[in-house]
Amino acid sequence: MDINNKTRIHWACRRGMRELDVAIMPFFEHDYDALPDADKMTFVRLLDCEDPQLFRWLMNQSVPDDADFARMINMIQVKNAERRSLEE
Repeated sequence: MDINNKTRIHWACRRGMRELDVAIMPFFEHDYDALPDADKMTFVRLLDCEDPQLFRWLMNQSVPDDADFARMINMIQVKNAERRSLEE
C-alpha cells in the first residue's frame, strides 16, 4: 500500500475489533502525517497483520518479533496515552 494514499490507509485502520479501532484510528488521525516515511511504511505494514495479533501486541500480551513493529506498537501506545492525559 502506498504510504501517501491516506484514503486506503484510513480504510485499513478500521478493524473488526473496537479495541483496535480505539488504538489505531487516533494515532493515524493525529500522528501519521508527522512520521518519517520509514515509520509510515512500518505503520502500513503493521496494518497487514491479523486483528488478534495486533490486539495482543497493543494490549501488552505479547511483543512482536519484528523490532520495527515493536517500536511502532510502543509509539502508538505512548502517543495515545499522551493524548488521553491531555484530555483529562
